[in-house]
Amino acid sequence: MRIAIIGADGQLGSDLVRVFREEDIVPLTERDIDITEGNRLKTVLSSVSAHLIINTAAFSNVPLCETEPEKAFRINAVGARNVAIAARETKSSLLYISTDYVFNGRKKTPYLEDDIPSPLNAYGISKLAGEYYVRYILDRYFIVRTSGLYGIHKCITKGANFVDKMLAYKDGAEVKVVTDEVLTPTYTLHLAQQIHELIRTDVYGIYHITNEGKCSWFEFAKEIFSFVALDVNLIPISSDEFPSGVVRPKYSVLENRNLRALGINNMPHWRNSLRAYLSEKGY
Repeated sequence: MRIAIIGADGQLGSDLVRVFREEDIVPLTERDIDITEGNRLKTVLSSVSAHLIINTAAFSNVPLCETEPEKAFRINAVGARNVAIAARETKSSLLYISTDYVFNGRKKTPYLEDDIPSPLNAYGISKLAGEYYVRYILDRYFIVRTSGLYGIHKCITKGANFVDKMLAYKDGAEVKVVTDEVLTPTYTLHLAQQIHELIRTDVYGIYHITNEGKCSWFEFAKEIFSFVALDVNLIPISSDEFPSGVVRPKYSVLENRNLRALGINNMPHWRNSLRAYLSEKGY
């Protein structure tokens, strides 16, 4: 099976290339393809003749999405539409990466794949629009919602991930982290490995894929500092005390229900994934 990976130089895309290295893959970077240019996109993907297209390209800088909503929709919605149309015309199946931010966070238990989305910000709205385009245009698709990604390679639109930002502090630093936003941070290598399993099933649809468990950003930071023995003054604050200009869901934990139903949910607990990531970085 030939697999085209759009965004192969991004945070998740780089790990997909690493995990799929024994497969017949076509890595497509920003230099190779622009999902906002529909005609050029079709030309490139037609020449590739992929059985599956994985679209990881996104404008995922949440604050910038809020101030540049046109760009967010051009990439996350219209770009996703362009890829879906190209997939239909080349008779390819498609895997589209979406987000926990399609939910409003008012639920007190983990979100299931068939829960009704209700995003709170431009990023979430634009990604949900991308989902709808994929579902409208294609029959053979995987929509993968995930959460709080971090990985060895930098995210092109956001730069350093949360873990690396915490690691940049020195002993004695004062660090304020919000304690009222709960999610499941997810290591992109383990996400890529799970995607590798999922595409073998040909059971199309919507899937939640995150690490297991849940934590606040404060709890996540505490675990990071503990593992690397950084002695900082970690202060819990509320999101109201952290001016960001973006409304974010307070609770966006996803349940990997559909993976579990297939018997292939192999995502580790978030603490184990964090330790694997920090070990890979040499800590």
